[in-house]
Amino acid sequence: MGFWKNPFKEVTNNSKPLFLTVYAIIFIGIFFSAVYVFSAVYSPDSAVSWRLSQNSPNQTVDSPSLRLGGGGGVMAPTIQPEISKLKPIWKTPPPGSEMPPLETFRLTKELVQERVKDNVIVATFGNYAFMDFILTWVKHLTDLGVENLLVGAMDTKLLEALYWKGIPVFDMGSHMSTIDVGWGSPTFHKMGREKVILIDSMLPFGYELLMCDTDMAWLKNPLPYLARYPEADVLTSTDQVTPTVTDDRLDNWQQAGGAYNIGIFHWRPTESAKRLAKEWKDILLADDKIWDQNGFNDLVHRQLGPSVDDESGLVYAYDGTLKLGLLPASIFCSGHTYFVQAMYQQLRLEPYAVHTTFQYAGTEGKRHRLREAKVFYDPPEYYDSPGGFLTFKPSIPKSLLLDGEHNLQTHFTLVNYQMKQIRTALAIASILNRTLVMPPIWCRLDRLWFPHPGVLIGSMTRQPFVCPLDHVFEVHTMLKALPIEEFGPGINIREYSFFDNPLMPAQVKGSWLDVQLCQEGSENCQSNITNTAPVLRFPRRSNEETLKTAFSPLKDVKVIQFSSMQDAFLGFTDKAREEKFRKRVKRYVGIWCCVEHQPGHIYYDMYWDEKPDWKPLPPQTPEDDHPHW
Repeated sequence: MGFWKNPFKEVTNNSKPLFLTVYAIIFIGIFFSAVYVFSAVYSPDSAVSWRLSQNSPNQTVDSPSLRLGGGGGVMAPTIQPEISKLKPIWKTPPPGSEMPPLETFRLTKELVQERVKDNVIVATFGNYAFMDFILTWVKHLTDLGVENLLVGAMDTKLLEALYWKGIPVFDMGSHMSTIDVGWGSPTFHKMGREKVILIDSMLPFGYELLMCDTDMAWLKNPLPYLARYPEADVLTSTDQVTPTVTDDRLDNWQQAGGAYNIGIFHWRPTESAKRLAKEWKDILLADDKIWDQNGFNDLVHRQLGPSVDDESGLVYAYDGTLKLGLLPASIFCSGHTYFVQAMYQQLRLEPYAVHTTFQYAGTEGKRHRLREAKVFYDPPEYYDSPGGFLTFKPSIPKSLLLDGEHNLQTHFTLVNYQMKQIRTALAIASILNRTLVMPPIWCRLDRLWFPHPGVLIGSMTRQPFVCPLDHVFEVHTMLKALPIEEFGPGINIREYSFFDNPLMPAQVKGSWLDVQLCQEGSENCQSNITNTAPVLRFPRRSNEETLKTAFSPLKDVKVIQFSSMQDAFLGFTDKAREEKFRKRVKRYVGIWCCVEHQPGHIYYDMYWDEKPDWKPLPPQTPEDDHPHW
């Protein structure tokens, strides 16, 4: 150590002024280098956050960006910036806080960036009439761990409601009505145009966009599936009703004949996708008679083929450069492949999504189908009706369900047999002021909008099958508040899967009385309830007064279940009320469609059994073309 210590000391003593100067220069250089590196890493305008070259609502080519040479061009991004940790959803604003100004919710790149993860944003939109659908949509995604989502509000009432629930929302500036607009209405078509405008506005932000309608539910995180096809510009769902694959690959574009459905589709911010979105928007704004989905289909079919490669399932479409993929209808389900065919079950696959298409009762029908599938989120009071519930065990002879051919006669015989039991249950529910839990309804034939041989050829529809309630009943009419003075008291209903729903409170299912029908006069068959046993033997063919007298003391019992509705009810003693009841329930049934005839539909008749010569025939004259009321 002495060898090194003495020379160093000597040198430092002799050259101290020189070294102090050198040290000072080196220290200053290190300091400024560190400052430069630190600012380059953490600056919002650094190379890590390169901005798009395309103009967007909050970005111009004069924005601070990394520029190339002396040409002044803006470098295009490869990865867009995103917030490292998303703000939790469902975290409500602090008590006492005020609603931020409306401009806070304007759709900007910065607003979207706050919700982006892995360069992907999942979006839907709607008005206040679809609030419960939107809450269901968000709840499914957050339960699946997907929080990179945004909801577009078409009216300020929805915007404020979502904000106070802690749901990321932006203002679409539509100033739309808060009521349900109805499928096919002019306002409905306006909503479709808003979707296209939204896609065209968001793609230039540089993020992948999974755009969804609100009338669908996510059952499995779709993002890993979509990431399997990184070369796809657009991945879209379809109305395909026959399988083209039996696993989870993309549907075969050469075999898929169904329309491409824009209720679920994924866009990447490529040049070809942006061109498609812009042209789609332009043609819709130029002609308000074009349906948004038809416009999309016309454009992507302008050129369809060849395949991009032998493996991916992608196809060149639109202008010959767009790479398109068809999400498999077996797992990105339509209302037909999920509710009618249960295609995913038969193929032993896990569904990602269900979209409530192929149904016949408007928004109420969509909501009821999701409830039947136990994927709709209702508030707690839905599961605990003040008057309690009535349910029954339906009875169907094996011969009606399975014997003989599946044709019009056997279908209507089967449905009518069940309809008569439901009519009795509706009457008893009305008398007892209880909510009727509908039974599952078995059908032999499918229902569609056009003539067909009973089921769609090539589909996986099994016969018979449990058909959605809207195949037979007018769900929207059943849930409508009809005038009491004309139609008597309303009769609330619930879906057949109601008691199997995980949201069902234990205290409701725990307050249960089984009613076994018996022959009056037989042992322990009584109409006067004197015990609190969980099973009551009650005489068949009881009238209105007997039912009221027997069950009035049981108002605190949440659920009354009849062992059967066969001959359970003799009739109303109040004939005025009976007439109003008949007038009401006649409107509850709909049509079956269709045979090769003009017109081809056949009306169901709630009181078919009062007409000995009743047959399932379509209207023979224009004068006959009306419901049975």
